[in-house]
Amino acid sequence: MAQGLKSLGYATHLVGKWHIGFSSKKCWPTRKGFDSFYGYLTGQADYYTHVQEGVSMPGFDVPDDWHYGVDLRDNDKPIKSLNGTYGTFIWNDKAHDVIMNHNTSKPLFLYMALQAVHAPLQVPEHYKKPYEYIKDSNRSTYAGMVASMDEAVGNLTQSLKNKGLWDNTIIVFSTDNGGEIHLGGNNWPLRGWKHSLWEGGIHGVGFVSGPLIPKSVQGSVYNGLMHVSDWFPTLVQGVAGGDLHDLKLDGHDMWTSICNGTDSPRKEILHNIDPLQPRPFPNKMTGSQHTSAMFDTTIRAAIRVGDWKLLTGDPGNSSWIAPPESNIKAPVPTDPKGKFLWLFNIKDDPNEYNDLSALRPDIVYQLTERLAFYANSSLPVFFPPPDVRSNPALHDDMWSDWIYDKE
Repeated sequence: MAQGLKSLGYATHLVGKWHIGFSSKKCWPTRKGFDSFYGYLTGQADYYTHVQEGVSMPGFDVPDDWHYGVDLRDNDKPIKSLNGTYGTFIWNDKAHDVIMNHNTSKPLFLYMALQAVHAPLQVPEHYKKPYEYIKDSNRSTYAGMVASMDEAVGNLTQSLKNKGLWDNTIIVFSTDNGGEIHLGGNNWPLRGWKHSLWEGGIHGVGFVSGPLIPKSVQGSVYNGLMHVSDWFPTLVQGVAGGDLHDLKLDGHDMWTSICNGTDSPRKEILHNIDPLQPRPFPNKMTGSQHTSAMFDTTIRAAIRVGDWKLLTGDPGNSSWIAPPESNIKAPVPTDPKGKFLWLFNIKDDPNEYNDLSALRPDIVYQLTERLAFYANSSLPVFFPPPDVRSNPALHDDMWSDWIYDKE
């Protein structure tokens, strides 16, 4: 995204979370098209100390001599002077500086990847106080974090207006997954949560705002299919006017559909194929199941084609969880143990109550064919083992690169 927009003359800046690789500096934001980076490289950190307490790599037993590392940088430069300053405030202030110092002779792309509302659950007390009526401590803290995040978005908008940029600005606000139930999030009435392939785990919500959005669709809800890969052609081609015809993309330019409220050019979404996820034991498979010579349906996978969604293998926790403060009694899943295939019509049944796999084997077959297509055309999974050279103790107690390639 940043590289594409930079090639069109945009100033490009990242404030906040990176989390798409840092083993080598060639993976860092300023080597991936951003003019500047002010933020953190890993997946999460303490909001006040900015320390990442551990690692997010499955099977990595942290050694006894492992150090917890600070994860905060201004481009390549480590920052250790902001211990005690709340993360959302840092990103808010830096985004304001980027906007106010922007040379308006160039267009601006600012990617503000806010830390909130990711774990750990931390927020200044005055944001939490209005939500004291929520008895669940995680939920009340989470609500305070949302309020702090909302304030930061409002401040960003005001900075754009103060700089005189607002009338020519598009704001995209989005998420990367559903809420984590054990850490204050909630996806009711959708089924499942973060880390699952149920709608509660993968159905992201967001909005597009700004004066450039036609008044006829402002305030409306767009229900067309859209995938995260669509943002690249939507913004680089649809908004910025770039030419992407020479690229073979998975994404679709959604700009015309968003502005006119017309049908999405996207007809299907591959949610996931994960051959590394442990599979259900074959001798425990029960219920209505379909096997296929084309695709092993014990593999964890999910695909959406039109209104239909197919899930295979182990999609993750399948519960419906109502907000604890709602006093709603949620239904309990009745799937037999060992079941490994489901089919839903998401348009008619967005909460995934009614498995139609036994009634529509024809649709199951069609979607299984599509899973086979993607599985056969994908690159082999590469998940390298943990590397102790990343230990922050070896890098002045900072999270940093540890593979020193020539740049």
